[in-house]
Amino acid sequence: MEYHNNPHPLSPGKESQYLETLLHYSFKDSSLLDRALTHSSFTHEARRKTSDTLTENYERLEFLGDAILGFVIGEFLFRTYPSHNEGELTKMRAFLVSTKHLDSLSRQLNLGTFIKLSPGAEKTGVRTKPTKVLADLFESIVGAIYLDGGFECARDFILFQFRNSFKQVAKKVDFKDHKTLLQEALHKQNLAKPTYSIVDEKGLAENKEFLVALHIQDRFLAHGTGPTKKEAQQNAAKQALGILTSK
Repeated sequence: MEYHNNPHPLSPGKESQYLETLLHYSFKDSSLLDRALTHSSFTHEARRKTSDTLTENYERLEFLGDAILGFVIGEFLFRTYPSHNEGELTKMRAFLVSTKHLDSLSRQLNLGTFIKLSPGAEKTGVRTKPTKVLADLFESIVGAIYLDGGFECARDFILFQFRNSFKQVAKKVDFKDHKTLLQEALHKQNLAKPTYSIVDEKGLAENKEFLVALHIQDRFLAHGTGPTKKEAQQNAAKQALGILTSK
């Protein structure tokens, strides 16, 4: 989805109404929506210029929204997939609430258009770059809706926004534990357990990428990348399995 060239093309009142149309939710307390869209850089700038200590950013709402989101997604998966075990449900939930997926949902709602940033943060391209900020913004909106309308309103919002994701999640999630499968394969060949080491770490805190090397008896076999150390290790193990089975 493309972003407007002007980050705030509408007047404040019209802008809020337009966003509420996108969200399919109308706020009774508009200050909650305003807070949910306020980045910490904006509040720091406001306090520096005016000594205004009343301006709040979205971080507390994000904290609340994260908890609500995890519960609603977990409950939905529990009821929808009665034959799936705890590990499979955990992987599905992890995919759905991942930074990458929430970032994509924020982009579909064009939330980056509405976020309030300091001039400095504006220059970093936060509105359009794939970062943790847009994912946090989605969670802050969930928290704001919960405080404004209660749990059912927040739940309805989440289920509606995730409606297409729910249809695809079972196909997109790799339920295999590649690290365990690799260890079993190595055991059958009387080989030592693999060791994993981080060889590179790129990006800022909200947009990390880890590179992990996998060795067997001090011999390099494969590498893997991912936004977390665990995911990078899983990808390295998956690659190693492919190498072993191709021999």
